[in-house]
Amino acid sequence: MMKKLANEELNRKSVEEFKQADKNPIVLVLDNIRSLNNVGSAFRTADAFLLEAVYLCGVTGTPPNPEIHKTALGATETVSWKQYKTTLECIDDLKKTGYTICSIEQAERSTMLNDFARDKNKKYALVFGNEVYGVEQEVINKSDNVIEVPQFGSKHSLNVSVTIGIVCWEMVRKN
Repeated sequence: MMKKLANEELNRKSVEEFKQADKNPIVLVLDNIRSLNNVGSAFRTADAFLLEAVYLCGVTGTPPNPEIHKTALGATETVSWKQYKTTLECIDDLKKTGYTICSIEQAERSTMLNDFARDKNKKYALVFGNEVYGVEQEVINKSDNVIEVPQFGSKHSLNVSVTIGIVCWEMVRKN
């Protein structure tokens, strides 16, 4: 029989330990995400996978906000974040500092996530788009890669928070 672990038994990092820890060289870029619950989930996922930061672009909500806090569960205190007026401005800054830009989208000549070969010597910015419209075409045009999550059912997409979790797991797993 297996015993469920109590929170104290999980050996999680404190806020200070998280801030001091070496991070996976990955940032999340949220391109006009409207749902504050999805924003909070992105923070929580970034914390879970020890990512560098979350960049909040356009209309994407920012902390402090009770709706973000509800799903982030304190991750806005551990994960670094920055707000940008536009996603293109964010992408330009990230390119200047050596990040490889990967938009997560369904596009011509996209690379399926399971086929994407992560270079362990590169830093990655993963761009996730609006819940209805996806990643802006102008952002895709400036991306180094477009990565697609394989799907097999009748729906055209996954919820953005689910997609963030899947892509982050796969990118960190390949480290």
